[in-house]
Amino acid sequence: MAFGGFGFAAIGVAVLADWRRRPGAAICLLGTGATQFGLLALIVLLAYDAPEPAALATVPALVTGALLTAAGVRRVAGGDPERAGGPAPVWPRVSAPAGIATVAAGVHLVTYGPFTPGMILLGLAVIPPLVVRELISATDNRRYAGRLAAQEAYFRALVSGGNDLILLLDGTLRVRWQSPAAARLFALTDADVLGRYFADLLHPDDAPQAAQLLDEVLAGARPTLLPARMRDGHGVWRETESTVSDQRGVPEVHALVLHVRDVGERRRLERAVQQLAATDQLTGLANRRELLCELRARRGGSGALLVVDLHGLGAINDGRGHAFGDVVVVEVARRLRAAAGAEDLVARLVGDEFAVLTDAGPVLAYALGTRLLAALSQPYRVAGPDEVRLQASIGLAEVSGAGPDDVLRQADLARRRATQLGRDRIEWYDAYLEEQLVRRLDLERELPGAAARGELDLVYQPVLGLADGLPVGTEALLRWRSPVLGTVLPAELLPVAEDLDLVGEVGRWVLDRACRQLADWSAGNRRLWMSVNVTPRELVASDFLQRTAAVLATYGIAADRLVIEVAEPRVGPELPALVARLAGLRSLGVRTALDGFRAAHASLAQLRRLPIDLLKLAPQRADAAEAGPSPLTSVVVSLGDRLGLEIVAAELETPAQTDAASRAGCRYGQGYALARPATAERVEAYFEEFPSTSR
Repeated sequence: MAFGGFGFAAIGVAVLADWRRRPGAAICLLGTGATQFGLLALIVLLAYDAPEPAALATVPALVTGALLTAAGVRRVAGGDPERAGGPAPVWPRVSAPAGIATVAAGVHLVTYGPFTPGMILLGLAVIPPLVVRELISATDNRRYAGRLAAQEAYFRALVSGGNDLILLLDGTLRVRWQSPAAARLFALTDADVLGRYFADLLHPDDAPQAAQLLDEVLAGARPTLLPARMRDGHGVWRETESTVSDQRGVPEVHALVLHVRDVGERRRLERAVQQLAATDQLTGLANRRELLCELRARRGGSGALLVVDLHGLGAINDGRGHAFGDVVVVEVARRLRAAAGAEDLVARLVGDEFAVLTDAGPVLAYALGTRLLAALSQPYRVAGPDEVRLQASIGLAEVSGAGPDDVLRQADLARRRATQLGRDRIEWYDAYLEEQLVRRLDLERELPGAAARGELDLVYQPVLGLADGLPVGTEALLRWRSPVLGTVLPAELLPVAEDLDLVGEVGRWVLDRACRQLADWSAGNRRLWMSVNVTPRELVASDFLQRTAAVLATYGIAADRLVIEVAEPRVGPELPALVARLAGLRSLGVRTALDGFRAAHASLAQLRRLPIDLLKLAPQRADAAEAGPSPLTSVVVSLGDRLGLEIVAAELETPAQTDAASRAGCRYGQGYALARPATAERVEAYFEEFPSTSR
């Protein structure tokens, strides 16, 4: 009976110890104990010849034990997950064995009388192991409780001292728990948060998107970053970012875990950096980067881009200093803002280039360009009574399907075209314009060094007497035989040479080559003169007279055999200097000519001032020439005769024009109707057809 008591005590202790952590195992032990109790009672009753009804009283214990054992086995087979919690309390392990032993001892004394010495010794032998076991169990419990307390302290320190607010959300997205850091970071109390839907804590504009993202996480989607504005305890909206972790599979948590961080300061710094990166620091306008971003955003839409180039700002910086120039630039920016629309983007590209991006159509965009020109052309009074003026060129390009770089390039090409055609004007971009400007860029790239590479060439067009048809001279015509661009004529070559400041180099080569050819032809006793075209810039150069005299001396050419021509349409701006240079040439014995003189626009006063020897008239139209020479042409020829000028009718393309020029009194003629330009060898062969050539 004592042994049964000890067995029941052991089983009772095991059941109480495992019930909180492993319920299935505890049920199995409980069923085993009940079965053992029934068997023990049945053995005792049978041993003492108890009546049969008494033996039947053990059946409920046996049946109950079997059922409990089967239930426990089923639970263990299904997994029997452990429950949370610490170790079982100690008191059941002590009180249960003591109680069971006391009951067993009482039954034994009542039923069988006093204990025998053997029983007493056996009972006493069981007590020390139980005491030792309970001491060991108590020590383990204290160690486990200490470790658990330390871990909890670490967790609380981590949660309360971190920079993130931690929220636990249940399946309905209500806040179930918040970390102690809520009061410190967001001034939120548990009463403000717990039990409320998480979306209720967010800004109304951000709540729908946040709710959708959390619903997707609940549906099994991968958690992502959740940006939203959240109201703090003071009613201020704070910019936050939350990382979402689905911990519903962890029994101790069973929630969505949100780590909420205040990113307001970081966002403000990001916006400040972005503002600095997208803004011109002097004017406060958008910079080139921001303009390209805006063009990229408007790609495929309507609108126009205006690129504005200021002329004269460099001279202001050089003459009055960069501080003064900066003040002018700031004023330019103010005027651009005032002239542009409220929705237009005004940007500064480089030092003296600005841009305006507008949504307006072509007509309104051109009107905007006109307003910009008017505003920028007004005087700038920035310090005292002094004022400065600037000129501007504006290029326009439509914002269409082209990329941002292409739109900006097109507007810039139009701006360059406006600069070339004259300042204070607006030019639209078109494909032909781009072809012209690309051609211009090719010329600018290839022309430097063309003379040194041997790419320049001269062809010669004879000048004939209209009375007898005999050659009296030739005109040297420049050709650039570029291996990349082909043959380039002077009308295209010379403007580029002037812009690149190469006209002096090209002019020296032409004069030297033409005089050398004239010397070769003069060796055959031909009395021909050679006409060489020069630009006004080349003519007014300080060393032009010395160079001309040196070339004549080098090749031993009579000075009157050389004719220097200057085009009449280009004379006006530099007339006083040209008069001095032409007079200097005549003093050397070199003859001078005015080319391209158009009778319909003749300036007779200018003609009287110029010290020239030959006057080359532009031709009449072919249909007008058939009716005879124009009266004005006859007047110019008559005036030329009185001034001692020899008249050359130039660009004669038809026999009618040649006949009209002859009847008007022109002494010489030049053009395709008489002789075409050709190489020196072909012209020399042409001269061989005439018995003699003279002046």
